[in-house]
Amino acid sequence: MAVQRRLAARVEERPLPRPVRLVAGVDAAFAAEDARCIAGVVLWDVAARTVVEHHVAIRPLTFPYIPGLLSFREAPAVLAALRKLRARPDVVMCDGHGLAHPRRFGLACHVGLVTGLPTVGCAKSRLIGSHETPGRGRGARVPLRHDGDVIGSVLRTQTGVRPLFISVGHRIDLAGAEAVVLACATRYRLPEPTRRADGIVAAARRRFLDSPTPRG
Repeated sequence: MAVQRRLAARVEERPLPRPVRLVAGVDAAFAAEDARCIAGVVLWDVAARTVVEHHVAIRPLTFPYIPGLLSFREAPAVLAALRKLRARPDVVMCDGHGLAHPRRFGLACHVGLVTGLPTVGCAKSRLIGSHETPGRGRGARVPLRHDGDVIGSVLRTQTGVRPLFISVGHRIDLAGAEAVVLACATRYRLPEPTRRADGIVAAARRRFLDSPTPRG
């Protein structure tokens, strides 16, 4: 917790310097009685709406399960997957939180500080904070607040679907994070980079269960 509080002070919240073309979506899961973490990355071309490359990395778990400290379990595998990318992403989108965290240091902040890349937290459920209900239309949003601060937004990516919880990870502002998520949410509730990363992680996990000593 002390490390999180110290590193949170280094998170930079600022507009993106240029238009976004390549977004790397990352997701992670656990397998084999939580002995290893499986992470996947999908590099998505926003303009062409196509996958540029995708990779999986599997790493032993070295940190126990403690709520609020999950990035210490997931980050080693996520970072290993990101290192496999041949092209440099403009933004990394994490299936998790950034500033919308009790100590303002979720997975997206962790990954952003280590890589130096702009990062977005895009979570399916709320960790902390309170909010009103956004409108039903695509793009409707309301602030997510905690202890008097706006820590993110609740964003509806498609009309009538459940909203997502968006927050700054590093080197992006909240408006930019929302714009990136909407640009990548072409058909479904989840934006394509993290939706597809979830798919390759699930496939890798099935293979992992069939083979107890995978490498990657």
